[in-house]
Amino acid sequence: MPLNHSLSSSITFCLHFSPKPFTRFSARALVNAMAGTPENFSTDATADAADEDVKFGFQRSEMYQSKLAGTATSYDRHLFLCYKSHETWPARLEASDSDLLPKSLSAALKARKDDIKIKTLLTICEVRDDMEVSEGDILIFPEMIKYRDLKESDVDAFVDDVLVNGNTWSSGLQESLSGSYVFVCAHNLRDRRCGVCGPILIEEFSKLIESKSLKDKVRVTACSHIGGHKYAGNVIIFSSGKDGNIVGHWYGYVTPSDVPALLDEHIGEGKVIERLWRGQMGQYEKVTDKVDEQKVPEVTNEEKKSLENGSQESSVTSFSCCQGAAGVSCCRDASAEQKENKKGQGTVSNWFGKWEQREILAAVGVVGAVAVVAVAYGFYKKSR
Repeated sequence: MPLNHSLSSSITFCLHFSPKPFTRFSARALVNAMAGTPENFSTDATADAADEDVKFGFQRSEMYQSKLAGTATSYDRHLFLCYKSHETWPARLEASDSDLLPKSLSAALKARKDDIKIKTLLTICEVRDDMEVSEGDILIFPEMIKYRDLKESDVDAFVDDVLVNGNTWSSGLQESLSGSYVFVCAHNLRDRRCGVCGPILIEEFSKLIESKSLKDKVRVTACSHIGGHKYAGNVIIFSSGKDGNIVGHWYGYVTPSDVPALLDEHIGEGKVIERLWRGQMGQYEKVTDKVDEQKVPEVTNEEKKSLENGSQESSVTSFSCCQGAAGVSCCRDASAEQKENKKGQGTVSNWFGKWEQREILAAVGVVGAVAVVAVAYGFYKKSR
């Protein structure tokens, strides 16, 4: 049998009968193969993956180009609604008419935002077996609480009981969470960068968690858009700090090579990886022009008390600042600005004064020179 006919028949058989079609192979590779052109499928798939990595993955040109500190959202409580797979999430999940549970919960939070004393952020997370969650479950941080099986018809009562009044949900059983939780943005239809980087990071976390026997202590799953896709891979880790309190830290530009440090140093030792750090839940950091000198800020007892009481205005106001892109502040000291203006005005005034003085002296000099010439010419005339 001719080689071309044999190869074509094999490809046709695979396409029709393989349970998983060769979706990873390019159309060019199949055409070349059917035409009898030698083609290495593995090489072609690798080339496509490398090209995607350069465009959207860890090799893209924008990696490490922006300052990270100060780019996390300011909030004090994080709700995660466990819902389907990240591969099925539409771009605007919380506004999708085909996904009524996340849409209803998001709408209820917006409608009651003035009644909810603690600034609350909603994110969707993927349902995974190793997370021990089911669709409709709610995870709440930093309280480390889980509620099972929220339905669309329960949303208003849940928001009113738990978020507005601070009580347990009357229709649901409250469970406690333990250990550390890692959420990786993998919202592919919202932004391809997180769609490429997220699943790779989740796989790397899962592999190391397994090898380090941390399955009962660390759980990882995909989450929806959290802001800042250009910082992909974006990771949020909820774990206990050195003081034992649960804190949510945001990281950006995370690559597979950073996963061991996040597990061993951040989760294992309570250390913050500053070069990747975007900020943290409950932290209102004063952003300055000297972004390079920023350190992980400390929260004072007074600020903690303010946040625990649900009153954010005082702490937010004291750290209020006009924040520009990538954590760079556009704030200016008014008094310093006035001093600068006065200093500039004084300099200009002095300059003009000196200029006028020089002109007067020059004019006197010219007049004097003309007089000397006139007298000399008079003597010259008389001598003749």
